[in-house]
Formats: sequence, structure tokens, C-alpha cells
Amino acid sequence: MKLISKLTLAGVISLTITAFVATDAIAKGGKNSGDNSTDSSTPLDATEASHLTFMREEEKLARDVYLTFSGWYPGQQVFANIATKSEQTHTDTMRDKLAQYNVVDPNPNTDENLGIFTGEEWGEYFSEKFTALTDQGNISELEALKAGAFIEELDMHDIADCPVVMTDAGYPDPCGLNYTDELGLINAYSFLIDGSENHLRTYVGQIEAVEGNCTYEAQYLSQDEVDAILGRTCSINKSRKNR
Repeated sequence: MKLISKLTLAGVISLTITAFVATDAIAKGGKNSGDNSTDSSTPLDATEASHLTFMREEEKLARDVYLTFSGWYPGQQVFANIATKSEQTHTDTMRDKLAQYNVVDPNPNTDENLGIFTGEEWGEYFSEKFTALTDQGNISELEALKAGAFIEELDMHDIADCPVVMTDAGYPDPCGLNYTDELGLINAYSFLIDGSENHLRTYVGQIEAVEGNCTYEAQYLSQDEVDAILGRTCSINKSRKNR
């Protein structure tokens, strides 16, 4: 899956380039409202609103999966740390953006309902994702770490461009960060991508502590994109496949 290069390099996203991102989104076929207003009272269009509700549930997905894994593998602190210190903040950020733009929260009882997704448009999709990812993670701690890395790759793609399930439903690609010209969304989505890059590095570090250096293969993004995020130049060691 393609990510714009400015989003795959660690530390590239910052508030100093948000104006450029907004202009770039329009140039790439994103939203063009006829002006560049970024006032928080500006209503979102249907694509922006649906994508925002999607990301509210996707951040909840990450949190709920990691909390589940932390219960199964209490000795692996990475799951609890990312779930409680980062993903909770991320899903709360999406909740706050929904309120800011007067969009209905698809999961108003997020904190009380682990693994339950009630969104009318995307809830069923996330319920299936939760089951599939926790089934994988239930196999072993290593598989849980790989599921975590997959979530972070998927998250970066879905934030920046457009989730496949949304494009399959008829939404444009891009429909996320590379689509919107709303500064509030641009800043929030940039914050989420920065967090996902850090989380991917953490998961890959734990995976390669078991499987060996330079053994992690990209699961959703391209290998070049993942290597750029990881900041590595080594060739992938595929010898573990023959073990």
C-alpha cells in the first residue's frame, strides 16, 4: 500500500508543515471547499466525517487488542504500556475531534466495552478485525507482537490515505490526512501517525529480539516504507523462513 513519503520518514510530520499538507491534499485530489478555512466550526463533508468515525473505532481497536494481549502476556509490558499510555490518548483524541466537528461518536461507551464496536457504518468491520487479531495473538506472545506491528502499519495507511473497506464502499482515495484541508484533522492525524511510527519501532524491536536483527518483514506497508520508519538500511534476513 502506498504512503506519501513525507509520512513514512520518522519525525517528518510536524506542525510547521501542516499548511503545506493542506494545500498538498487539494492538489492530490482531496477536498477543495473553495476556500482554505480551518475554523473548527466548519462542517466536515461526508468523507471527512466518515473517516473520522472510522479512525475513532480503529484507535479503539488498537487499544482493545493490546489490552487483551496484556492480560494474556503480563510479562510483556509493551502491550499495557502502549494501550494505556498511547492508544487511550489516541482514541480520546478522536472522540474530542468528533465533538469539535459535531459528528456523532460511534462508540460513546468506549472505555466500558472492551472489544465491542457499536458504530453503525463500521462497527461490524471492527468487530471482525478484533476477533481475527486476538485469535492470532492467542497463539503465542510472538504472534501477538506481530499482530501489534500489523495494526500499526494498517493504522498509518488508513490515517494517511483511505481504508480499503472505505474505498470498497465508494469513498475516494485518499479520504484521510491526504484528503482533508481541516487544520484540526491534519494536526490530529499527524499526531496519530507519529505515534504509530514509534509503536511499530517498539513492536519490531521485541520481534527481532526473538527472531534476529533485520528479520521483520512488512505486513501491510511496503518494505521500503517500513525500513524508512525503522531507520534501517540492512537487507531483510529471510533465513528464519527456512528454520
